[in-house]
Amino acid sequence: MRYCFALDLKEDPELVTRYEELHRQVWPEVIRHIRDQGVLDMEIYRLGTRLLMVMETDDAIYDAARMATAAQNNPVVQRWETLMWQFQAPTPWTPSGQKWMAMSRIFDLAQQ
Repeated sequence: MRYCFALDLKEDPELVTRYEELHRQVWPEVIRHIRDQGVLDMEIYRLGTRLLMVMETDDAIYDAARMATAAQNNPVVQRWETLMWQFQAPTPWTPSGQKWMAMSRIFDLAQQ
């Protein structure tokens, strides 16, 4: 299944540059965590300070709640998330305490 999520970055060009640099070589433990949760592919795109993450999953393995629990119990993932939050900002539609927000698909060419 394909999921799309949105998140913002802080409006600071130096922070945006550093965020992109860190994503050129994500920590191996974080990559392993993502793959272990049934994520087959993940891409992040940026326009200004808005981020779009596209995630393809193996539905036989992936479960969002299980992935969140595994992340909470993984100290390396928690260090990565703490580091990332120095650069990230919630969108105007993000509830307090959350980060990446699922986007709603409003068009599908295949269904036309």
